[in-house]
Amino acid sequence: MTDGEPADASASFATPPLLTVAREWGRIGCIGFGGPPTHIKLLRQLCVDRRGWIDAADFEDAIATCNLLPGPASTQLAIYCAWRLRGRVGALVGGAAFIVPGLVVILALGALFLSGSPPRWVLGAGAGTGATVAAVAVQAGTGLIPSSWARRSHQLRWIGYLVAGGVAAATVGPWLVLVLLACGLIEIVARRAISPSARTLAIAPLPLVAGVVGSGALVSLCWVAFKVGALSYGGGFVIIPLMQADAVSHYHWMSGAQFLNAVALGQITPGPVVQTVAVVGYAAAGVGGGLLAALVAFAPSFGFVLLGADRFGRIRGDKRARAFLDGAGPAAIGAILGSAIPLARALTQPWQYGVLAAAAVALILLRRNLVLTLLAAGLVGMIAAAAGATL
Repeated sequence: MTDGEPADASASFATPPLLTVAREWGRIGCIGFGGPPTHIKLLRQLCVDRRGWIDAADFEDAIATCNLLPGPASTQLAIYCAWRLRGRVGALVGGAAFIVPGLVVILALGALFLSGSPPRWVLGAGAGTGATVAAVAVQAGTGLIPSSWARRSHQLRWIGYLVAGGVAAATVGPWLVLVLLACGLIEIVARRAISPSARTLAIAPLPLVAGVVGSGALVSLCWVAFKVGALSYGGGFVIIPLMQADAVSHYHWMSGAQFLNAVALGQITPGPVVQTVAVVGYAAAGVGGGLLAALVAFAPSFGFVLLGADRFGRIRGDKRARAFLDGAGPAAIGAILGSAIPLARALTQPWQYGVLAAAAVALILLRRNLVLTLLAAGLVGMIAAAAGATL
């Protein structure tokens, strides 16, 4: 067994060639519409059901561990499954194959929507899909509540974390990440899992880092992307409040309407939702900025697996990790819900609020398909544009 290979690399199945890993993970990256649930389903079908590369129990343990880590859990799971088969090289190949298809698509669409003079039908489609984003945020947040509530250790603290995340997302914007971290650390302290000195060291460096990276367009872009990839908890959609205040209000890389378009594009394209950050990067510094933002945002996911995959079992059983997530997780859910407020305020036309209301009914009450709802909203926007509505 070479360095960087999983401990069970010598299992009974035949180790697939890297070309197979690239092909299969690339296929999932191309057809993975619908976010993490779809990605997990496709990875399970491939690795557990069809090929028998990973035991079902091990796959479930990997899901649980990836959910304990910050960043996009389904991306980390894809990288981890490739690591199980071909070690670190396999993780790099499989992870890249999973990410690149959607990244290419979202950058191409981002260039179309953010161009200086896009066709009116494009503006209409963007205004329609963008109008639904606040409803998508509420759907994403409410969908995470039952499992988080079931894992709660203390009802009042859980509610407090949820409220803190919601208020922070609606008000403090770029500093939301400190609220998420604080909630996680409070839960650890409440369970007396770490010493007071460790608590101080864990949170003190963050404002310093924020100050250091606050200057320079590319450095600022890297900081925003890093927060998205390394300091987000509770699912891919928590990146929205993390990015919105930075991209729109603080750095002015894009307008509120353009940000709504970016979020919508992240929902209707295949691959991880975190790729939305590539559109923000494109708005800040062109194609190079989009690629840089994606590289920085996904680097922590690769780092977690490449450096710590052989310790995943211990991470899952670590009481401090679980306690931290029990605090940061509800705060992240609150942040997702709270992000609906500034997202809705970014709408500019009365007809968009009608689209938002219809999307809320379709997604939250009727539980309709997300991608189809977004496409329908885009079609409504195109019709509104053709009818001469203000966009």
